[in-house]
Amino acid sequence: MKYEQLAKDIIANVGGEENVNSVVHCITRLRFKLKDEKKANTDVLKNMDGVVTVMKSGGQYQVVIGNHVPDVYKAVVTVGGFQSENQVEAEPGEKGSLFNRFIDMISGIFTPILGVLAASGMIKGFNALFVAIGWLDDTGGTYQILNAIGDALFYFLPILLGYTAMKKFGGTPFLGMVIAMALVYPALEGIPGAGEPLYTLFAGTMFESPVYIEFFGIPVILMTYSMSVIPIIVSAFFAAKLERFFAKVIPDVVKMFLVPMFTLLIIIPITFIVIGPIATWASSLLGQATVWVYELSPVIAGAFIGGFWLVFVMFGLHWGLVPIAINNFTVHGSDPILALIFVHSFALAAAILAVWLKTKNNTTKTLSAPAFISAIFGVTEPGMYGIALPLKKPFIFTLISSAIGGALLGLFGSIGYVMGGLGVFQWPSFIHPDEGLNGAFYGTILAVVVGSVLAFVLTYFFGGINKNQDNAATTTTKENTVVKNVKEETIASPLHGEVKNLADIEDAAFASGALGKGVAIEPTEGKLYAPVSGTVSALFPTNHAIGITTEGGAEILIHIGMDTVQLEGKYFTAHTSQGSRIEKGQLLIDFDLDAIKEAGFALTTPIVITNQDNYEIKQLSSSLVKSQEALFEVKSN
Repeated sequence: MKYEQLAKDIIANVGGEENVNSVVHCITRLRFKLKDEKKANTDVLKNMDGVVTVMKSGGQYQVVIGNHVPDVYKAVVTVGGFQSENQVEAEPGEKGSLFNRFIDMISGIFTPILGVLAASGMIKGFNALFVAIGWLDDTGGTYQILNAIGDALFYFLPILLGYTAMKKFGGTPFLGMVIAMALVYPALEGIPGAGEPLYTLFAGTMFESPVYIEFFGIPVILMTYSMSVIPIIVSAFFAAKLERFFAKVIPDVVKMFLVPMFTLLIIIPITFIVIGPIATWASSLLGQATVWVYELSPVIAGAFIGGFWLVFVMFGLHWGLVPIAINNFTVHGSDPILALIFVHSFALAAAILAVWLKTKNNTTKTLSAPAFISAIFGVTEPGMYGIALPLKKPFIFTLISSAIGGALLGLFGSIGYVMGGLGVFQWPSFIHPDEGLNGAFYGTILAVVVGSVLAFVLTYFFGGINKNQDNAATTTTKENTVVKNVKEETIASPLHGEVKNLADIEDAAFASGALGKGVAIEPTEGKLYAPVSGTVSALFPTNHAIGITTEGGAEILIHIGMDTVQLEGKYFTAHTSQGSRIEKGQLLIDFDLDAIKEAGFALTTPIVITNQDNYEIKQLSSSLVKSQEALFEVKSN
């Protein structure tokens, strides 16, 4: 572990593991809550290699590290055996618009299990492929064991989601797992087949449900919760709130066992009686709605979803579709949504291949090789952000080719039958469980061939790959320029406000210049705009700090206010995301200036160049400044 020794030294000099209540990190520093700050060796820490300085603020003991603080934090958590709390999140409902909070919730719940989810789907897909081509018999032991390996996660999916959902909602993850275990408890799932129902509820409607058991006289509608998605997420949401309530009212001496006991005693019956049935009906309706939209016109659906999938990924909107697809697998045993995007990674790979073969730029050629390989295996970010988007036309041609490929997938009725892998590993998921390699499966081959050939030809002949390029540039077009090794750049002001010398601000880490050279602004408006065109290299989860890499390679850090990480995202709304391409003058972050001041936080905002050793910095403004007016100039050494 690269920072293991540094982590050991830091822990020893903050008073040891026993002196640490908690540790989190922000964009530049470790933030300890210590039991006794007098036990910390501040002078030793300040002079330690790898530590910029030490600060005490807001009840936190802050060890300033720099941009690589996430790596040091991981080492500190591992060495000290601390609980990882690096995702600083607001309470549900406090941060951003309703849609943004929904996307954030879904990504937080599903991201931790996507790798093993894809792996399980790949095993199921390959198992189906081996049966289809006659390598395995579906009654044999080898098939059964492989099927168990691939199917186990899907059957017990609620248990994994119980863990991740409770963690996302701020509850105890193991409580979420126990709730899910109760939902898939075999004895309860087997009751409907054991005898006649006591009576039937909602007879004659789409919600008609036989009742086999009661809970203190209240009818319980038993559903099949194995492989379900929505019931456990909804249950975890309310369980987390219930747990927080009991944690406040139950005395500390018995809190350890009474809080989980009362939480489980209340939430599990409520889930069986109310949450589970309603959420299951909602799941069925959601599945029916997506199938209905698909059946209206599979070709149009394929062209739209396939063509815009990379755009959805750029803005994080794909997280709104992923759980719908997973729900379709659990409700219908198949899904058209993820099937319709199948061509996009191959189209991108073909466009990158065209760039790789035609470019005369050494840097672009070097970047293209690994990006091409990644895209073939379904990992599109390196090729999209590193090659296609900067060159612009290859990205547009990829979208067009993906749309045509998606339309062909819709035309052939190609749908997925398991939640499979990405790229080439997704292919086995198209094998029909009864028909094997049918016409729809071969349709996927044709769609990939057409989409890939089209993307390659359009990019190779019309991509403008070498237009205005030279070996000092990564990519350049008339409409868009991404240049490396630029000698001089002007950084505009990202804010309206009063310019201050960095040395005059309260934060010692910024004032000393240890985190970078630059200036500070006392903002008069709660809007942060892009000071340059470039890429968002870092966006902290609380949206109070952002890192930007300019087209010339300068790395800018903008930190809104002092110690505002303690607001945990309250009063901040981001309009971009990490990895996104941004243009000068684009609105990046909204913040409630008055509310932050009323909460007791200074709004002085440092704007610094963190890779300062590579640049000379000349300040251009020293008084009131408006957004987009020249603030300082950087010149490479």
